[in-house]
Amino acid sequence: MTGHVHGQNRGGFIEHTLEGLHAAMERALYAENSAGSAGLLQRLDPRVKVAGLFGFILVAAAAGRLWVVAAVLLAGTLLAAFSGISVWMVLKRIWLVTLPFSAALALPAMFMTNGTVIYRIPLVGWTVSVQGLSAAAMLVLRAETTATLALVLVFTTPWTHVLKALRMFGVPVVLVVILGMTCRYILLLLETAHEMFESRKSRTIGALTRGEQRKIAVLSTGALLNRTLHLSNEVYLAMQSRGFRGEVFILDDFRMANRDWFASVMFAGMAAGLVWMGRIGVPH
Repeated sequence: MTGHVHGQNRGGFIEHTLEGLHAAMERALYAENSAGSAGLLQRLDPRVKVAGLFGFILVAAAAGRLWVVAAVLLAGTLLAAFSGISVWMVLKRIWLVTLPFSAALALPAMFMTNGTVIYRIPLVGWTVSVQGLSAAAMLVLRAETTATLALVLVFTTPWTHVLKALRMFGVPVVLVVILGMTCRYILLLLETAHEMFESRKSRTIGALTRGEQRKIAVLSTGALLNRTLHLSNEVYLAMQSRGFRGEVFILDDFRMANRDWFASVMFAGMAAGLVWMGRIGVPH
């Protein structure tokens, strides 16, 4: 029995790490392929998508009514579906991942917000109010909505196009460079870690004890950080030698077509309509 359990632990840390790295690299590849497909949003000018989806994010952040945020979430989900992004993928990678963190942040609002009491927790005497439930639901729904819209933007637009569109809207070059280099270094980290753990797996023979797995984890983390810093410096020097000075330059030129102007009007009209309807009847 002991041998069977010990055999199950063979290379557990390495195997699980490789599986996680494979999943992360598959997500990055899926985003790149999705951005190049022929969906609804993929046909639009990147500036239209950046402005329109960020406008929806601002509407969701500023809305005072729950149904307005829900309407923005529904619009984002429909845009994802019409752009070839699986709703199941959105559910699995965004909604289920965001829910625990947003719910943990929203939970205190249920007990700390004064209002009409609907339930009292025994022993501790904490009360749950209607206003508290509404505030908690608003926080959770806003987090889900903004995360969904951000995913739709990244999965329908090449990352370099997003960065160039942000610069054209006047976003400081420092912020754009930070975003661009962060994305590059994350991918570099994933690739380096995958190669390192594949090499470690090929040299591992026999079962690993829990102590050996912890030792490998500590040593691998230090080696990975050291190697990534070295490679990141080489990447930066290579970019400098090729003329990179902070600005984002790509070969594709942005040109507004009729459908882009129509989409711009639709985005602006929907955002303005939701803001106006959300303010009707809101107490001052």
